[in-house]
Amino acid sequence: MNMTQEKQQGIVVINLEGDVMGGPEASKLNEEINRLLDEGNLKAVVNLSQVKRMNSSGLGILINALTTFKQNGGSLKLASPSSLVQNLMNITKLTEIFESYDTVEAALDSF
Repeated sequence: MNMTQEKQQGIVVINLEGDVMGGPEASKLNEEINRLLDEGNLKAVVNLSQVKRMNSSGLGILINALTTFKQNGGSLKLASPSSLVQNLMNITKLTEIFESYDTVEAALDSF
C-alpha cells in the first residue's frame, strides 16, 4: 500500500493506492492518522480510487481510522471506492458506519 496526502479546501485527503491488506500497513496508516490529529486536522477524506485489493484486515484499518477520528472529535469520510471495496463494504454492512461518496469532491463538499 502506498499512501500520499494533500490538503483540499482545508481538509486532508489521504490517497491510498495498491493493496490494503493489514500488517505493517495498519501501523503506517495509524501513525499518519495520529500525526494528522496531533496537528489539529479533524476532517479527512480517504480516497480509495486506486485501491486494487482489500481484505477484512484492510477494512479493519479503515474502521480503526474512523474510530480514532471520532474519539478526537473529528470526522473521516470515504471517497471513490472501487467496485471491490464497495462490495466488501456492502457485504459487511460497513455502509451503515461510513459516509462514502462517489468522488473526492463530493466528500469534501459534504463537510
